Amino acid sequence: MDKKVITSDKVPKAIGPYSIAITTGDLVFTSGQLGLDPSTGRLVPGGIEAETRQALTNLSHVLAEAGSGLEQVVKTIVFLKDMADFPKMNAIYAEFFTEDPPARSTIQAAALPKDGIVEIEAIAIL
Repeated sequence: MDKKVITSDKVPKAIGPYSIAITTGDLVFTSGQLGLDPSTGRLVPGGIEAETRQALTNLSHVLAEAGSGLEQVVKTIVFLKDMADFPKMNAIYAEFFTEDPPARSTIQAAALPKDGIVEIEAIAIL
């Protein structure tokens, strides 16, 4: 199976030696998306709700660039700096996955890049 590296000008640039997404076969694997504003590379202000919304918007752009979309996501992993933010993150997450939501794991992480408070990655069908 071949793999294809996905790039996009609509999302923040990778902050390390990794690709924002890889497609192989009928699947796309995304890197984690933080609540970074693509135009500034900085975290959006507004706390967990704003960062979750931006992370999922970034994720949506990555998936679109790969030829997929949020409706094709089969699995997400959500990393939270503080599990106490789960209810607020979950409410925003539900706005993006309104029907047949994907399988999901949510993990509290000691720290996230750029001092983010949420990071979300996905596996989707092409």
